[in-house]
Amino acid sequence: MFAKPKPSSDLPGRPRFDPPRGARPHLRELPKIWAGRIVETFKKPYVAPVSALAVFAIAAFAFLNLAGDPDAASPSVRINLAKDKAPAASAHAATGDTQAGMQSFTLDSLGLFGDASADTFTDPDAPPVQGTAVITLPGDDGNGAMPAPKFTVSPLPPAPIGGLTQTTDNGPLPIIAPNGQTPASAYARPFKGDGRPIVALVVGGLGLNPATTKQAIEQLPPQVTLSFVPYVSGLQGWIDQARAAGHEVMIEVPMQPTNYPDNDPGPQTLLANARTDDLIGHLNWALSRATGYFAVSNYQGGAFFKDKAGTTVFLQNLKNRGVSFIDDGQARGLAGAWGRASADRIIDNQINSTAIFAQLGGLEATAKSRGSALGTGFAYPVTLAVALKWTQGLDAKGIQLAPASAMTHQ
Repeated sequence: MFAKPKPSSDLPGRPRFDPPRGARPHLRELPKIWAGRIVETFKKPYVAPVSALAVFAIAAFAFLNLAGDPDAASPSVRINLAKDKAPAASAHAATGDTQAGMQSFTLDSLGLFGDASADTFTDPDAPPVQGTAVITLPGDDGNGAMPAPKFTVSPLPPAPIGGLTQTTDNGPLPIIAPNGQTPASAYARPFKGDGRPIVALVVGGLGLNPATTKQAIEQLPPQVTLSFVPYVSGLQGWIDQARAAGHEVMIEVPMQPTNYPDNDPGPQTLLANARTDDLIGHLNWALSRATGYFAVSNYQGGAFFKDKAGTTVFLQNLKNRGVSFIDDGQARGLAGAWGRASADRIIDNQINSTAIFAQLGGLEATAKSRGSALGTGFAYPVTLAVALKWTQGLDAKGIQLAPASAMTHQ
């Protein structure tokens, strides 16, 4: 009763799939014969599981090659800078020697722009990109319409302001004026608190994409501080537009991350344990890209901030030039520069409207408990949309929106 049953092909009335030895099967029988052999093969132990595993491995390999880098924890953009092609003419365009040896750099907080030529993002007066992106926010009526801006534009004075600039071969450098006026105070947006808790928001990564840069300048309230990438040709034009719309601005300084050089922020990066002359030279390169900024911010810097000597040189030079430093939270506790502030939250670590609203809600709670709070984010379309809607609801919550300069202290 425990005898092994015969294969179904041996049962009476069922034809065998294998022809007699030496016989040549008819062509019409071949599909049936091969189907039978495949069935018999998969009945053998381990054949089916091993085959399934092989199919899964092949599918996974194909997906990873098509989908991109599976280890990319955050989105990135690669911008190719041709060695033999000069950037568009600009008083503050990057010099050729800073581009030598550089074919591309990555910004790991981006993700909007795909593979893009640097020349695509050189004209601040370029017309807006055609087309409409519909972003649905929590609480919307479902029509995807962006809330209309509700603010009065108060232009800031054009830059440069007399006495605050040192002319160099590489571009203008900020200095403290003979009368003691500093870029940190002269280029900051004036602010007067009304006794309510205050919150400030910095939107960074600007200048690379004309559409999102224009949207940030034109649609966000002037109290929102804008931070620009130093690698953009025509940077001064963007800063002039931002100040004309009432925004104070910052310039981002690339700093060595913990996984450098696999993650390379770009040329002129401030490196940990660098020679003092090199460090100052790289910093001055970033500072000379344009005028009209009250502060600089960090782009990355996880490794650089651990270099006590390097950060001391960096902050002391900013102080000597009357420039503030606002970081994304990585340099909290470091003193120096003309003025200092650290962000309490990065609002768009998760790039979806619900998560961003939650982070902004956390800023509100911090402001109410401590009196003030500072957040920073990147110019993703969803971040801009959420930020616009959020800022319009602050008055009703008893919170005052302030520029980031109002958060700095010496």
